Amino acid sequence: MEHIYGYTLEMLKDYLLSNSEKPFRSNQLIEWLYRHKITSFKEITNMKKDFLTKLENDFVIDNLELVTKQESLDGTIKFLFRLADYNLIETVLMKHDYGYSVCVTTQVGCNMGCAFCASGMKKKLRNLEVYELVLQILMVEKLQNIKVSHVVVMGIGEPFDNYDNVLNFLKIINYPLGLEIGSRHITVSTCGLVDKIYTYADFDLQVNLAISLHAPNDKLRNEIMPINKAYPLKELIKAIKYYIEKTNRRVTIEYILLKDVNDTYLHANELADLLHGLNVYINLIPYNEVKEKPFKRSTKEAMHAFYDQLKKRSLNVTLRREQGSDIDAACGQLRSKHIE
Repeated sequence: MEHIYGYTLEMLKDYLLSNSEKPFRSNQLIEWLYRHKITSFKEITNMKKDFLTKLENDFVIDNLELVTKQESLDGTIKFLFRLADYNLIETVLMKHDYGYSVCVTTQVGCNMGCAFCASGMKKKLRNLEVYELVLQILMVEKLQNIKVSHVVVMGIGEPFDNYDNVLNFLKIINYPLGLEIGSRHITVSTCGLVDKIYTYADFDLQVNLAISLHAPNDKLRNEIMPINKAYPLKELIKAIKYYIEKTNRRVTIEYILLKDVNDTYLHANELADLLHGLNVYINLIPYNEVKEKPFKRSTKEAMHAFYDQLKKRSLNVTLRREQGSDIDAACGQLRSKHIE
C-alpha cells in the first residue's frame, strides 16, 4: 500500500482522475490530512463512503514511533523516532521568539564523512521516503501540541543526496491548505553537492539555501570535509554565485568554529576574501563536542574575535545562540548512543 503523506498535490490529482473523482478533492484531502490531522479516512465527512473505502484500501495513514526524547533547559527537544523498518532517526524542535522550528533528518545515516560530525559515524543505510520526512513535522506538532512555523533541512544526512524526495517534501509542507509553512521559512542545507545547487536554483519555491562550509581554503576543507575533494571551493563558489544570480536570494554560509582548527585571525581573513562581494549571510556556530571526535569548541574569546574580524571586513555575520548544549546536541549523537 502507498503512504498518503508521500503524495504531492499533483500526485493526488492524478490519483483522483484515475478513479473518476474530481481533481478539487485533492485540496479537500490535503486539508483533512494536514489541518484536521485525521488518523483514519473514515473521519472525512464530505466524501462518498465508497470512495473513502477506496482510499483505505489504497493508502495507509502512518505515524512514526517515538522511542525517546530529550528536553533541554532552553526548551530545545530532540526526538528519536523508529521507522517501520526499525531504523532510527532524529528530529529536533527549537523554540524561538518568532515561533517553532523543526530540524528534519533526510537519511538513515550519512556518507559525507565530515570529520567533526556525529551523523557520519553511522554510514548511510538508505534515503528517507517523502512520507517519512513529512511525518517528522506531523509527529512533533502532535506530540507537543504546537504549530511549526519554520523548517530547516539539516538533520542527519545530506539533503541533496536525497534530492527528489526532499523537493517533494518541501512542496507538501508548503501547501496553503496543509501545513502552510512559508517557503521563505524553510532552509535546505548542503555540504556542497555542486551539481544539485545548479538544479536547485531552478526550483519553483523560494526556499532558502544554506552551505555547510566550515573551512576557508581547500587544504583544510579537504581534511575535514571529504566532499571538497569532489567539489573544491572554486567550483562551490561558482555554483553559489550562479544560484544568487538566478534566484536573487541570499545564501546562508554555515561555519562551525573548531578550536585551533579553523578559528584563527588568519582563517577569518581567508573566509572574508573567499566570500567577498557575495550576497551571503555567515552563521558562526559553536561546536557541540562529540566524545568520539578529537575536535573541541572554540573559546568564547576566539569566537568573538573571529566574529569581530568578519564584521571589520564588512561581512554580514552572526554568532548563533547556543541551543540544546545540555543534551545530546550534536546531530546524530542520540541515535548513535541508542544504537550502541
